[in-house]
Amino acid sequence: MANAAVSVAERRRTRQIHVGDVAVGGDAPVSVQSMTTTKTADVEGTLQQIYALAGAGADIVRCTCNEIEAAEGLARIVPRSPVPIVADIHFHVEMALAALDAGVNGLRLNPGNLRKPEEIKLVASEARDRGVPIRIGVNAGSLDKSLYERFGGATPEALIESARKELAYFDEVDFHDVKISVKASNVALMIEAYRLASETFDYPLHLGVTEAGPPPGGLVKATAGIATLLAEGIGDTIRYSLTADPVEEARAGRQLLEALGLRERKGLDLIACPSCGRAEIDVIRVAKEAQEALEERKIPLQVAVMGCVVNGPGEAREADLGIAAGRHRGHLFIKGKIIRVVPEDEMVEALVAEAEKIVAEGLEARLALADESAEGEAEADRQALYDAKGADANHSDEVVVRIRKHLDAGTKKPGPDPA
Repeated sequence: MANAAVSVAERRRTRQIHVGDVAVGGDAPVSVQSMTTTKTADVEGTLQQIYALAGAGADIVRCTCNEIEAAEGLARIVPRSPVPIVADIHFHVEMALAALDAGVNGLRLNPGNLRKPEEIKLVASEARDRGVPIRIGVNAGSLDKSLYERFGGATPEALIESARKELAYFDEVDFHDVKISVKASNVALMIEAYRLASETFDYPLHLGVTEAGPPPGGLVKATAGIATLLAEGIGDTIRYSLTADPVEEARAGRQLLEALGLRERKGLDLIACPSCGRAEIDVIRVAKEAQEALEERKIPLQVAVMGCVVNGPGEAREADLGIAAGRHRGHLFIKGKIIRVVPEDEMVEALVAEAEKIVAEGLEARLALADESAEGEAEADRQALYDAKGADANHSDEVVVRIRKHLDAGTKKPGPDPA
């Protein structure tokens, strides 16, 4: 974890279930889910996507089971999958039973679509006997009509009541291996529904903003909802529902959990300054080049690209590794300590090479090999740049003086009328 002294709210303790070998709820880490977009009957194509999702950080993957060919595909996919597989069921109880026969590790049922009590209890009984968990996947867009009428629309209370009704059917057959989602495409509704769910149930909660849309808007909406709840200690597993390659969903989910300190870092976290009048390089270009090179190598570090040497190393002192530009040179630093000065045109190359060495040898070992003269060279560059451009690189002091003159002129009262 990045800083144990600063963290999100303590996780709400829930029951723990297992989706295959992935624990969900209790003291288990928050897990990342996504869903394939291939036809499940296309076994090889679906497996290829599942492996890509797992590589991007997905712990659990859901596949649609909407026809017999899909169920047959699942029978071939499940034994070869690197992660647990959940079958997505909508209208047909036969598909749920077929998916269980195929050996899936979990089911997702939408109570707004599969409504006959006897069918629901039949599926729960079969899942109980196989030790397979079910997610009650409530969706604001597909609630039972009676709930819309009773609650005057898709309210948080309506979503919770939908889940409660489903749980009652499960209770009748002594099935309790459950997790719950109460998704909506409206972020504020989604947040309130999950807050209410956390007060109502002790089952693990699966977070998501349904139909969030394509990036970047979809990423913003999903993050707004999911991150708000995680910061409050609510949520046990998450999914970004994006109109995009599902690999983007898995990657976004993993990055969010790492950013919140809820999962150990496995991927790159690149930070960069927004640039200013003091910047000595094209920060956007250099940051993009560094990100592409480091992501390609799967570097699990926080790396900083800073536009100048005056404040760069200090502002990014918590980064594992960084580089700051100054006087046509790059100041390479680890945890804020300058270890080497390199030519400007070698900045990205040097950054990547040092990142690989840190991964192989460790931070302390690399710090021990720092060039002792580097800090002196860096200080000379900092002072020269500071002298040339000053503390007010964006000339904001001059703007403030002009503003004050205008304000002073506007507040002066006119003298008496000479007439």
